[in-house]
Amino acid sequence: MTALIILAAGASSRLGQPKQNLLFQHKTLLNRAIETGLASTCRPVIVVLGANTDVIEAIDQDDVKAIYNNDWNEGMASSIRLAIKEIESDNKIDQAFIMLCDQPFVTAALIDTLLQKQKETGKPIIACTYNNTIGVPVLFNRALFAELLLLKGHDGAKKILQTHQHDVITVPFEHGSIDIDTKEDYTRLLKSGSE
Repeated sequence: MTALIILAAGASSRLGQPKQNLLFQHKTLLNRAIETGLASTCRPVIVVLGANTDVIEAIDQDDVKAIYNNDWNEGMASSIRLAIKEIESDNKIDQAFIMLCDQPFVTAALIDTLLQKQKETGKPIIACTYNNTIGVPVLFNRALFAELLLLKGHDGAKKILQTHQHDVITVPFEHGSIDIDTKEDYTRLLKSGSE
């Protein structure tokens, strides 16, 4: 069984408003990420919230578990640790997907492609590649949960990708570099013709 973790606890400080609530194609970025997760074969789907929980639209999906990261200001590592702690006691879960709420072009088909690649290769890490980098969404085998629990501060999954380069298989994700950190990013997204 594969858990899917959506990281959505950040304060969106560079954007100046909660990116989780930004609308794209008539849905908030967070709801798009949740719907993508639910459309994949992954279960459970877990959303990690933190900053701005009082203004982020309520998650009303029955199949989604929202957990709250009180240490969100430490950085992304605290959200990853919290989510892995949430799932590691369930022995049926043998791997975990980590994705962000602000990559609007992630699809269920992409997630399922990464899962299929893991079945074909047996590798413990399946990551996306875009713009000459490797990153999220990324699939980790349970064998790496202990290392995910050791992440600190602003370290995300990339730190483990760098230390386990020989254990990584990549899948191309053409629009993977499109994420929303600033108002300019959001403006570009809306002007991309996809709205």
